Amino acid sequence: MSGKRLHQKDMLEKENGPKDNLPAQRMVQSTTYLIKFKTFAQFFFYTPAELRQSWYFRRMKCMNFIWFSGSMALFLLSACGSNDRPAEDPTLRTSTYGIPPAANVSYTVVAQYPHDTSAYTQGLQWYNGKLYEGTGDFEASSLRISDRTTGRVLEKHMMGSEEIFGEGITILRDTLYQLTWKNRKVFVYSIHDLSKPIKTIEWPYEGWGITHNGKELIISDGSANLYFVDPTTFRVMNTVRVADHRGTVKELNELEYINGYVYANVYLTYDIVQIDPESGHVKGRMQFDQLLSNSEKTNRTDVFNGIAWDSASNVLLVTGKRWPKLFEIRMNQ
Repeated sequence: MSGKRLHQKDMLEKENGPKDNLPAQRMVQSTTYLIKFKTFAQFFFYTPAELRQSWYFRRMKCMNFIWFSGSMALFLLSACGSNDRPAEDPTLRTSTYGIPPAANVSYTVVAQYPHDTSAYTQGLQWYNGKLYEGTGDFEASSLRISDRTTGRVLEKHMMGSEEIFGEGITILRDTLYQLTWKNRKVFVYSIHDLSKPIKTIEWPYEGWGITHNGKELIISDGSANLYFVDPTTFRVMNTVRVADHRGTVKELNELEYINGYVYANVYLTYDIVQIDPESGHVKGRMQFDQLLSNSEKTNRTDVFNGIAWDSASNVLLVTGKRWPKLFEIRMNQ
């Protein structure tokens, strides 16, 4: 017998035993199958009491316990794993019934000025004749004052880091508030010295946009929520959920309070929505997709963001992240 055939024979005998014992092996296999069938069949004829004591029931009970424990663990992890967004409060769900479509608000471009293309604009504020701007992008995050007509940066303070990402700004009673994105911190400055904050306040959610109504700060966190906050204690006094006739309006970004309404950039769009702060309903919408021409855009030009209100001239100032221009807009209302 050749070596290859001998090896095959040895392997067969190793797996099945010697060929002479095949009848005995078949008898053992048949007996095993019979026992398994009998055990399976008995399951259907057990009384409830016997069934509870059977190996099959005990095994299924154990498996159900393991499944239930695993499911509960996953539930608890999902509930505790992320607080970047607040849990949706059922009382804030705004019905769209009866909300009319938002009016299209027309506007006129009054003027356009140069804008620093290194500024990743997150917040814009016109205050006492000065243009304040908060920028983001981690280590490039800053707080600055710029000349409105020339775009020249007059004062700049770097406040970002590998972890800190600057966001929206607002000024109330000579105090400037600057949000951070996921750091849950608000930096508070005196407008007389922007070089360092006078204090830092903890904020429970992401920071996106911020404005005020003269008494309360109004903050967005990227959801459809607007939070009305006491500027002294930073306690949330009220929360309004924003919606139009189609549903909730999420990703509210930079904010500005103008003549009783909250105006908000909608992230990743060229839209500014006009919001009733009492109901959260969107009353008007402006579209700025034709504001910056394609020839003025580069591969660094980012999304439309930034609203400031000049109440003396009755004009809006709008721009975008790394945009080359700042636009002066008059609403036709």
